[in-house]
Amino acid sequence: MSEPLNWDATFAIAQALNRQYPDLKLGDVSLRQIYLWTIALPEFSDDPLIANEGILADIYKVWFEETIHDDK
Repeated sequence: MSEPLNWDATFAIAQALNRQYPDLKLGDVSLRQIYLWTIALPEFSDDPLIANEGILADIYKVWFEETIHDDK
């Protein structure tokens, strides 16, 4: 079983989202979508109400950087 995810685990959340949506074009993704997908992850166990734009932007940034490295 995977470790529980919380908002501080931006790298782990980005990896989980990348596994869940491997063929997604991140340019088409909103922070709202990242929020909804994150709280829907089975491993997610934090308070959904404490998310903010900064946290979601960090997840997006890490996810984007990971997909760039995967393409090389």
